[in-house]
Amino acid sequence: MSAPTRVFIARLTGTSAFDPSGDQLGKVRDAVATLRAGSRPPRIIGLVLEVPPRRRIFVPMSRVTSIDANGVVVSGLLNLRRFEARPSEQLVVGELLDSPVTLVEDGSTVTLLDVAMEQLRTRDWEVAKAYVQRKAKTLRRRGEQFVVDWDEITGLSLDSDEQGTTQLLESFEKLRPADVAQTLKSLSVKRRADVIAALDDERLADVLGEMMEEESMLILSTLGDERAADVLEEMDPDDAADILHEFAEDARARLLSLMEPEEADDVRMLLTYDEYTAGGMMTPEPVILAPDSTVAEALARIRNADLPPALAAQVYVCRSPLEVPTGRYLGSVHFQRLLREAPSALVTEAVDSELEPVAPNASLAEVTNVLAAYNLVAIPVVDENDRMLGAVTVDDVIDHMLPDNWRNEDAIAAEVTDGA
Repeated sequence: MSAPTRVFIARLTGTSAFDPSGDQLGKVRDAVATLRAGSRPPRIIGLVLEVPPRRRIFVPMSRVTSIDANGVVVSGLLNLRRFEARPSEQLVVGELLDSPVTLVEDGSTVTLLDVAMEQLRTRDWEVAKAYVQRKAKTLRRRGEQFVVDWDEITGLSLDSDEQGTTQLLESFEKLRPADVAQTLKSLSVKRRADVIAALDDERLADVLGEMMEEESMLILSTLGDERAADVLEEMDPDDAADILHEFAEDARARLLSLMEPEEADDVRMLLTYDEYTAGGMMTPEPVILAPDSTVAEALARIRNADLPPALAAQVYVCRSPLEVPTGRYLGSVHFQRLLREAPSALVTEAVDSELEPVAPNASLAEVTNVLAAYNLVAIPVVDENDRMLGAVTVDDVIDHMLPDNWRNEDAIAAEVTDGA
């Protein structure tokens, strides 16, 4: 993220939003915050953009790659559904600004004019400063305006029930998705519903990916089709396909129709393969490069913090087009080999063309044997026309090798006890 890291949100509104190539997408109209209990500053989870024709949409902060005086740059696909704030969300400009707040130092009331957000080391954004104004002593004079730290004001509080859910959400911020999934199972029905409603789509998608497919399907069924489709879009396509296998055919078709076309197409492709084949286990989003790409470009791609480690372990070289199904598959390059090459070298100079990819109908046993025999963490999947369709990673193979209830700790404990 480029400097500056502190951004006043009211000043940001009206600036332009661009894609990485410099094409204008729309205008920034607001930011979306979630309040937190006590003196902890609100978390900024996304921006509201206005795109033609006057439609306001939500963009997660994880998609914002830079912010400066000239505007913001947004990467990835945009969800063009009209933005609607959830009960746990607040519009910064539309709802929080102009609110009366209290200065902790002297108990006086001031008006909140603006807030500044900063990016943390975790890459999350939260409010750091408040720009406030005292009430003017006379009608002809403007009250004093100044900036304070967020913990120097009070007054934007949650009710007791919201605080309980908010405190639980705050504890989740320190947990891995698998641990959050286990915690959700221990909550009451009402509290679980409150937490699920408050989680943002990206976080909920990560959590559902760590649950048994049937459990994830039941949760998605309670969200309503629109939000369920949004959450499925945020999931890895292979995880989304596994969950959609649990839905009745008509419900599956309805959810797919509500997803963004490009996201839905990936999932539809995976649904055409048996779940326990390479095609059913693969992800259609590996790192694919053209033959004229440099080693420096390859290293930049796998340096992406959002890329799972198994997918970052190697890149795949294919002829154009680079979207799956690609042009002819040429080979793969492990990241250790990339580190030994000059940054200006072409990836084709390091490509391993000897490793045989697997076909989409290859069985789980066949894929497992290849991964084990060659000490791989991922294997490319290529069709009969030498087009790359995706890659199977070792974590997905292990997931399919384990018992269906392996995520259920109580069931596993019971099996161990019975076996003893």
